[in-house]
Amino acid sequence: MSEFKLPDPPLRAVTFDLDGLMFNTEELYQEVGGTLLSRRGKQITGELLNEMMGRKSNVALAVMIDWHDLDETPEQLAAESAEIFGGLLPKRLAPMPGLLELLASLEAAGIPKGIATSSGKLFVDKVLGLFNLAPRFDFILTSEDIVHGKPAPDVYLLAAERHGVAPAEMIILEDSQIGTQAAVASGAYAVAVPHGQSRTHHFPGARFEAHSLADARIYHALRLQTPGGSC
Repeated sequence: MSEFKLPDPPLRAVTFDLDGLMFNTEELYQEVGGTLLSRRGKQITGELLNEMMGRKSNVALAVMIDWHDLDETPEQLAAESAEIFGGLLPKRLAPMPGLLELLASLEAAGIPKGIATSSGKLFVDKVLGLFNLAPRFDFILTSEDIVHGKPAPDVYLLAAERHGVAPAEMIILEDSQIGTQAAVASGAYAVAVPHGQSRTHHFPGARFEAHSLADARIYHALRLQTPGGSC
């Protein structure tokens, strides 16, 4: 990949989004949202999903309520969503392609990694716990750790602080337009990894759009060998 320009300054840390980036939770969210709305005689659409994706849970649910003029509060829908999710996660949750291989490569190279997500701590603990991944990260930031959620850069600025690096020395891997906007605004090396619905999004300011977490450009940006052995 001779045409690929290595980041300057070199990248010293990695921060992962969670939903839709590490796990297939975005497609599960769509199913849960569809169930919530069908119970009320409504439908979920791609336009609505785009407005909700990447936001804090209470904000995303408020968008749903306004969109369909629902009577419930975000808290009521959150409780109902958690009940539906509880039945889906053990059967349907799966790591996104390339995740486990990338984690192993980062660990072999001694590159620190963290998570910065718009989801709440209880949900994050449940998701990571199903694959025992939490111990493999230096820190996990959730919606409870910041006031202003994505697209504000706050959670990623806090991630750089936790890593002890300048934002420009940190790569952020994101799947949504709103999340990538936050990553770009933080001054980090932002990479979009869209999947499913987020393939319709736009990612201005991202260094590149990766096809998955197995994309060789992610490895090259971090000066890692790819799983196949190339540099």
